[in-house]
Amino acid sequence: MAKISEKTLAHDIYAHIGGTGNVSNVINCMTRVRIDIKDDDHVDIEGLKKVPGVLGVVEDELLQVVLGPGIVTKVANIMSEELKGKPAAVEADSPVSGKTQAEREAAKNKSEIKKRNNTPFKRALKAIASIFVPLIPAFVGAGIIGGIASILGNLLTAGVVSGDALTNIRVVLGIIQSGLFAYLNIYIGINAAKVFKGTEGLGGVIGGVVYLTGMNPEAPLPNIFTGQPLAAGQGGVIGVVLAVWILCYVERSLRKVVPNSIDVIVTPTISLLVVALVTIFLIMPIAGAVSSSLVGAITWVLNVGGAFAGFVLGALFLPMVMLGLHQILTPIHIEMIASQGYTLLLPILAMAGAGQVGAAFALWLKCRKNKPLENMIKGALPVGILGIGEPLIYAVTLPLGKPFITACIGGGVGGAVVGLIGGIGATAIGPSGVALIPLIYGDKWWGYVLGLLAGYLGGFIATYFFGVPKEATEAKELDTEEIDDKTVIDYNNFNMD
Repeated sequence: MAKISEKTLAHDIYAHIGGTGNVSNVINCMTRVRIDIKDDDHVDIEGLKKVPGVLGVVEDELLQVVLGPGIVTKVANIMSEELKGKPAAVEADSPVSGKTQAEREAAKNKSEIKKRNNTPFKRALKAIASIFVPLIPAFVGAGIIGGIASILGNLLTAGVVSGDALTNIRVVLGIIQSGLFAYLNIYIGINAAKVFKGTEGLGGVIGGVVYLTGMNPEAPLPNIFTGQPLAAGQGGVIGVVLAVWILCYVERSLRKVVPNSIDVIVTPTISLLVVALVTIFLIMPIAGAVSSSLVGAITWVLNVGGAFAGFVLGALFLPMVMLGLHQILTPIHIEMIASQGYTLLLPILAMAGAGQVGAAFALWLKCRKNKPLENMIKGALPVGILGIGEPLIYAVTLPLGKPFITACIGGGVGGAVVGLIGGIGATAIGPSGVALIPLIYGDKWWGYVLGLLAGYLGGFIATYFFGVPKEATEAKELDTEEIDDKTVIDYNNFNMD
């Protein structure tokens, strides 16, 4: 069967969401295209779900279309390029049947409910996702390179390997990793300014201010609340996001009153001066205290809660991924890495994917007569083992119901093991599953592997005995006339570009 092209998939998606004229912005993460819709009345959710190549659809503040790894970036780039052109008009209403009218009325009511539920918290989630999601590929690439550098460094320190060539390789890998993490606040500042409708360059400058470049270490600026010296980077990503939000507000306010003839000089100068002073003397100390408290609280919960905390976190993470809420955890991971060199949270949350892999193996074993299901599992399992779980969620466990619950239980089991061992952290965010092993801090990689094995086993046992629906075990042949095209297209053409 012919492979569907990325361009065709992008056009098909636009055809079911009202065209480019009904879209404000398009971004993507590891597996999803996130679309900012102007008018929900023009979105055909059911039709969108049936588009060949679409694995699932999540209705949230940003419409999330699940496509899978690799292809999602290509489709999102095509959609973004088309969005830059002349917007396509949304088709005007025409005489319709009673059934169509009823469907439109239902969609309108649903849209009204979503608007009423547009709470400040959900808007904050949307903003956080929009700021950090574009950086995920950079986190993945730089994180894996940094993990390799850490492993090589450990081997050199332990004397297992030696030589100037290996030392230089480690240095080069470290330089590449630092290209992201050493200047992360600047990238976040640029993205935050874009989200908050300000000048991206100014956002980058404010992000750079928190590094306190140019300050004399022997005569540091004081924290006006405690009298202690200010530390470079204090406040971290939380402070940068808050500072850039203030910057964009100040910038927009100035543009309303500053004459056009001097706007290019006055507005950026005053904006930077005012917000930089606020950032250095107010936001950095306050956000620093908040960040430290947040990281300390999570660390305390994990240390005190142990296996129980690990089970709860591991079991609840899959529903968060399904709802797209997992992006809110990205700033917490980053802040933990910045403050202590690793995040204790990520290895536990990664167990959710392990539970799902175990559930998939159980389904594969008990549903061998169901060829379409077997085919989907075979296609989705490799990326699931590597830590990308959405294909398994939307095509296997969630549609069957019970396996999704038992997969969550498996994730809890793995999380309990990681929490019980304790002190297992990841030095960077990005991949989970087996791909996270090189990023585990220090010599605790074995604890993470034990957690993975426990998650696999827990998900397998829970699903094998309690989570296999009877209808899933019934014999069904893999016939192109009995299954829709996306079954073959989506799972035989996965790649990890």
